[in-house]
Amino acid sequence: MAFLSIWKLVCLAAPLSLVSLFANAALPDGRMHGNMMRTASIPIVNMDGPETPVTSRNGTVLPAYNTTYFFDQLIDHNNPSLGTFKQRFWHTWEFYEPGGPIILMTPGEVNADGYSGYLTNRTINGLIAQQQNGSTIVLEHRFYGLSNPFPDLSVKSLRVHTIQQAIDDLEYFSKNVNLPMPNGDNLTPDKAPWILIGGSYSGALTSWTMVNKPGLFFAGYGSSGVVEAILDFWQYFEPIREHMPANCSADVQAVIAHVDTVFSGKNQTAIQAIKNLFGMGDMTHLDDVAGSLRNNLWDWQSLQITSGPGSQFFNFCDALEVKNGVSASATGWGLDHALAAWGSYWTTSYLTRLCGNSTAEDCLGSYNTTQAYWTDTTIDNSGRSWFWIVCNEVGYLQEGAPANRPTLVSRLVQPPYDLRQCQQMFPAAFSKPPTVNTAKTNRVYKGWDVKVDRLFFANGMRDPWRDATISAEGRNAQSTSLQPIALGDGFHCSDLGTSANVDPTIAAVQTKALASMKTWLATWKPSTQQQPPVKGPRSAPHVGSKGQQSVVLKPLFAWVRGAGVV
Repeated sequence: MAFLSIWKLVCLAAPLSLVSLFANAALPDGRMHGNMMRTASIPIVNMDGPETPVTSRNGTVLPAYNTTYFFDQLIDHNNPSLGTFKQRFWHTWEFYEPGGPIILMTPGEVNADGYSGYLTNRTINGLIAQQQNGSTIVLEHRFYGLSNPFPDLSVKSLRVHTIQQAIDDLEYFSKNVNLPMPNGDNLTPDKAPWILIGGSYSGALTSWTMVNKPGLFFAGYGSSGVVEAILDFWQYFEPIREHMPANCSADVQAVIAHVDTVFSGKNQTAIQAIKNLFGMGDMTHLDDVAGSLRNNLWDWQSLQITSGPGSQFFNFCDALEVKNGVSASATGWGLDHALAAWGSYWTTSYLTRLCGNSTAEDCLGSYNTTQAYWTDTTIDNSGRSWFWIVCNEVGYLQEGAPANRPTLVSRLVQPPYDLRQCQQMFPAAFSKPPTVNTAKTNRVYKGWDVKVDRLFFANGMRDPWRDATISAEGRNAQSTSLQPIALGDGFHCSDLGTSANVDPTIAAVQTKALASMKTWLATWKPSTQQQPPVKGPRSAPHVGSKGQQSVVLKPLFAWVRGAGVV
């Protein structure tokens, strides 16, 4: 326990010498290597002056949005005797009036610094708070950023990194936090309505929590919530194929089909020619080479309604489809031009952007277990923390489509390709590639079959994660007054920010959500039942010093978290 106490002090002090530990990604975009999936984190919300004091609607001067607070969270909800760790949160009561809701969000699988914009009315969180006189909170998820039960991300530490522990965190926080606001020690869910909000993984966590802890949160809002755990999630690329420019889609499919045919054959000259064309001539494994081309499709995830024509994904399509100032027809230019154009684009600009100064093998290879990132267990490594959940509970492996379906990415990358990497990263947990227990996740938390009162689902037609949401193609889930499902034309979590409501379909989603919250909250009443005893003492918030904030409040890799800006 003495060691744990020292670790608490480290988290609070956050000396400058620790900053170097946080920059543990191998690639400029924050990933460990270029054949690793990008996390589905929620968009950053831009705002001016997050360090400026906030003035409430009644004229009271409140702490700045980026003021960091600490909550004493249980290390292991199954064994409270292990003690607590410092879990960071951000909070404002800018719009609060007595009787209003407490609106809680976790950004999910990221360092939560830089997400204090979700306290404001530039988001659906703040719009609900403004309409309903509520208070907003952003809570950092365990094992991300500086909210770590243990001082490393070893397998031994990660044993308490589970979906259920994260759900239990939300319960323990809501029942025990002493909020830094008037009457903040008397606003538990039995005395005030709590609303849980999330996007992407944390949107799924909203659904999973309301299933697992019925009645704890009075209402919920899940944006692009990936409620169904899916091992072979080849459908990730389907919304991209359906909504990208038709000529680009046709030519990408033609190139990938050709690459797969050549790489599956025995003509070594032809194989080497393709590798050389893409600047990967020295790479050893053909699945690494072919899988690398997924990166151009993964760029779609960075798009938002507000993304301009110079976005990386559309630069890629222009490189393939604009020849001598003329755009190809819907059928594309065909294989010969598209292959040469893709190779030129990849080698002249994209490979350097993706890999920086790394060699292609170091950047894109996935077999060399001597690479430092496989064994780097330092904290604030969201890629490692998220991959643990991928390998154990959710899957979401983004592979080539089945043979009877068109595909934008190589069929040489299939689940064994990624599951091998689980074993390489966590050999102490997996003596062989794991069997991800997605069936248990869906059975326990209901997945697509969720039926919960006062849970609002918001999804986007152009979201690559759509087919893991309740709006998945072919599911035909019914929207009801108590579990509405609103589908706009947005991308991933577009409806979380107000800047995206320039699209009328996204504005309609937000309007519907606000109306639902107003109707539901009008029915809330304080509980007359005695609440079960809490597992520990009420936690008074600790405020970080100004010196500390200068260290930890600058988001790391915020510009490349892969979910755009709203």
